[in-house]
Amino acid sequence: MTELTVEQQQQVKAAAKQIRKDVLRMVTEANSGHPGGSFSCADLLALLYEVELHVDPRVPQLANRDRVVLSKGHAAPALYAALAHKGYFSREELWKLRKIDAMLQGHPDMKHTPGVDMTTGSLGQGFSAACGMALAAQSDQDAFHVFAVLGDGELQEGQVWEAAMFAGHYRLHTLTACIDNNGLQIDGNVTDVMSPLPIADKFRAFNWHVIEADGHDIQALHAAIQEARAETSAPTAIVMKTIKGKGVREMENQAGWHGKAPSAEQYTIFAAELEGED
Repeated sequence: MTELTVEQQQQVKAAAKQIRKDVLRMVTEANSGHPGGSFSCADLLALLYEVELHVDPRVPQLANRDRVVLSKGHAAPALYAALAHKGYFSREELWKLRKIDAMLQGHPDMKHTPGVDMTTGSLGQGFSAACGMALAAQSDQDAFHVFAVLGDGELQEGQVWEAAMFAGHYRLHTLTACIDNNGLQIDGNVTDVMSPLPIADKFRAFNWHVIEADGHDIQALHAAIQEARAETSAPTAIVMKTIKGKGVREMENQAGWHGKAPSAEQYTIFAAELEGED
């Protein structure tokens, strides 16, 4: 397995920083959205779109492209920012988030947004769709890989475990589930609402290959994705330890920022903080 070059690491870190800055502006201008969980998965999405994925924004429906399914669809602002940064559509579209007659809805819509591989929002359903994509890839001997991004609160959905059982049974090795384990959901700590722990052990019990990694360590995530691609006998779950609201101190580890937009004054303060991040 190969490590990222210094240039690639810098590229990914710059993209993640831009994603967070764009998300902050998007939800502030919309006065609506989900910044906390968008920030926690920004590093993963930056790495996927900048380095890991076989995709071409000039041909969004390329048949053998890798797929990304944002099962935690409320983190759509992060996905939109990553897609715009990759060149799927103009960044000017980002500032129209949740506006009437605009392209970018509050949750991803595959029919109207280039680069979105599955319409998601109802938690658990995106993961099931990703399993279907992976089964199709495996059955047709296609070369594409499917990455599903789930929240840890989403794991409270029964449908997630039906899908996990399905993927494990059919040994869908072209499927990687990336679990955004930031420990918080809209109502508080996931362990207080309905604990999904132990996450890694649960996936192992459903016959998944499991990797645990720091979700903000680009090199560790890259190694995990390489390991997942090399696995040929089982689907892989990457359980990523992350920080909700990562990058803005006032937002970090605060459930209150799950679905709240900053005020104009807060935006100025938070944007300056993000701008100063390494």
